[in-house]
Amino acid sequence: MPTSASAAGRTGTSTVSLTVLPTPLGDLRLAATADALVYCGFQPLAEVRARLARAGLREAGRDGQDGGGARRAVLDEAGAQLDAYLTGRLRSFGLPLDLCLATPFSRETVSSLEAFVPYGSTATYGALARALDRPRAARAVGTALGANPLCVVLPCHRIVGSTGTLTGYAGGVDAKKYLLALEAGDGPGAEGR
Repeated sequence: MPTSASAAGRTGTSTVSLTVLPTPLGDLRLAATADALVYCGFQPLAEVRARLARAGLREAGRDGQDGGGARRAVLDEAGAQLDAYLTGRLRSFGLPLDLCLATPFSRETVSSLEAFVPYGSTATYGALARALDRPRAARAVGTALGANPLCVVLPCHRIVGSTGTLTGYAGGVDAKKYLLALEAGDGPGAEGR
């Protein structure tokens, strides 16, 4: 899955388009530049807009910038892949991603998720901290995952408490349960696998 550390500031990438995608988890807000998906999450649109603005990204339609077709294409592809994933037809995303909304530690943490905890499995915050060579940073890992700007796509839902409890998820515990059941083969689309 292509991921760049930060595309903000390159020609044509400082303008974003936003959309709301209805899903079984609730509404997901998506934001994309012409090059990549920069946000997929549950925050209210006002909070998403504020987060984008802090990163120096401008919302399309407010400044007359071009590139709307490319941004729309990224959003359309993200919507199609999220739909396929949430119905059990896709296990890994193939989207261009930009983690410009993440801090350096959050970027390191969420970038490691797909390789560290594959589809259908879980791991603990402590195990992820150890894998990042920060064995005492389980809480910091939790904070970094809580700030994941690309929920669902970068699978922070696969990280659980030390006793296996479903703790903290931006979309709520019910969304985390849904995603883990889906990946375990107990959710929508399971009958076709």
